[in-house]
Amino acid sequence: MTTLIFVALEDELPAQMVAPHRVIYTGVGKVNAALTAAEALAKHNPTLAINYGSAGAVNTMLTGLIECGRAVQRDMDLRPLGTPLGETYGDAPPHDERWGDGPTVGTGDSFAAETPELACDLVDMEAFALARACRRAGVPFQCLKFVSDNADGGLADD
Repeated sequence: MTTLIFVALEDELPAQMVAPHRVIYTGVGKVNAALTAAEALAKHNPTLAINYGSAGAVNTMLTGLIECGRAVQRDMDLRPLGTPLGETYGDAPPHDERWGDGPTVGTGDSFAAETPELACDLVDMEAFALARACRRAGVPFQCLKFVSDNADGGLADD
């Protein structure tokens, strides 16, 4: 069984902490995550992919380590084209990614300093892209997020 652990930055999870599992550092954001995931999934043919990293809590009842079950694109906004918030124009459903029963993480390429317009429990910058890449590759996906702040602009204080 080969497990890949996708993490944006080494500061979030040094590889030696989870040896012998392979840690893949994606860099920050959806584009970096999607490209890195596609390459790693093709190269390593894993039986499981895990995304681990920090997240801001929109739902302030969530603290500590959270096992997420769904991801949405909180910053995909094509409403001027008649496409609902969170959906990519011309993309076939589903427009979200669901792999479990846990809270929803809203992924975006901007740091969330306030509550996103699209409903979600947590905010991050990679989970949706990683989940989409895994679904397309047929690889089971899990997502664990450690709450670092309250998604309210107070990260430096948190």
